[in-house]
Amino acid sequence: MIKLNRLLLTAMLSAATCLTYAQTAKVISPRWSVDKAAAWQKQTGWVSGANFIPSTAINQLEMWQASTFDVKTIDRELGWAEGIGFNAIRVFLHSLAYEQDAAGFKNRVKQYLDIADKHHIKTIFVFFDDCWNPNPKMGKQPEPKTGIHNSGWAQDPGRHITDAKDFAKLSVYVKDVMTTFGHDKRIMFWDLYNEPGNSKKGNQSLELLQKVFDWARQTEHDQPISVGLWKWDLNELNTMQALNSDIISYHEYEAPEKHLRILQMLRTHGRPMVCTEYMARRNNSLFSNTLPMLKKENVGAINWGLVSGKTNTIYAWDTPIADGSEPQLWFHDVFRKDGTPYKLEEIEEIKKVTGKN
Repeated sequence: MIKLNRLLLTAMLSAATCLTYAQTAKVISPRWSVDKAAAWQKQTGWVSGANFIPSTAINQLEMWQASTFDVKTIDRELGWAEGIGFNAIRVFLHSLAYEQDAAGFKNRVKQYLDIADKHHIKTIFVFFDDCWNPNPKMGKQPEPKTGIHNSGWAQDPGRHITDAKDFAKLSVYVKDVMTTFGHDKRIMFWDLYNEPGNSKKGNQSLELLQKVFDWARQTEHDQPISVGLWKWDLNELNTMQALNSDIISYHEYEAPEKHLRILQMLRTHGRPMVCTEYMARRNNSLFSNTLPMLKKENVGAINWGLVSGKTNTIYAWDTPIADGSEPQLWFHDVFRKDGTPYKLEEIEEIKKVTGKN
């Protein structure tokens, strides 16, 4: 708790020197007031759901490219999410899929939203991502590596961006997507950047983080924006994320006792909160102990993983299984590919908390 207090104090003290969107951009959509954010939360209600990629896709590109966009699987698997009472799904986009075919990409986003809406599910879209493989490429995506967690997941944009032309392309992407869907009520909020600073990038990600806040604020949109906090010693990144987000989002894969302490510290920002990643069974972050706690605290709960598939997220981050056999304890995910639950008691617990029973 002392360490968390120190980190929070550091963040607040450095706010005066932290470059914010208002200093660099023409602001069309300024940061929401606390009252506006609270009104959004009241209207939205408690949020529960999962991070989602169809089981037939190894990464964001395989999900969104025209040749592998799998409407049938998306429809079937979101139906399973609806069946256990989930009302929100977090989905990663990818700039290369947009760059290849902007109109087609946006049409596929619309198709996805039509499907999710049919299942009474709202969507949290993610733009950039610093996790896993740093060299994304269009075309046929790699096959999963046996027994390895997220072996084919793609960073976005991947390499460290410094060229103005690259920033210009990414600016067009973010602004076009947010302008196209900025008044779409099926979108819950925009998650601008997943885990900035991951893959040992640290403060190298500050410039892109700053710019994506700038680009988002230069568009008209009805939904809040956020970038989730995830690593508590990335002080400059955490400051920028927390002080420029309309609502506070964060990741926490530890047991409820530690999770609750972090939640209580982040609550000092006075804004609605959504945990956009949790649930790692090995770490005692479970549906049975964490989901009820988050509901009691009125914090949105989005676990990692819905259906076991090509991402291999039933395997732990750092514990590959060389022969690809099923781990005794799944790390993430809720359903098998045929729709049967990994653990029936988990399904009953989720339905109890979401009110689906």
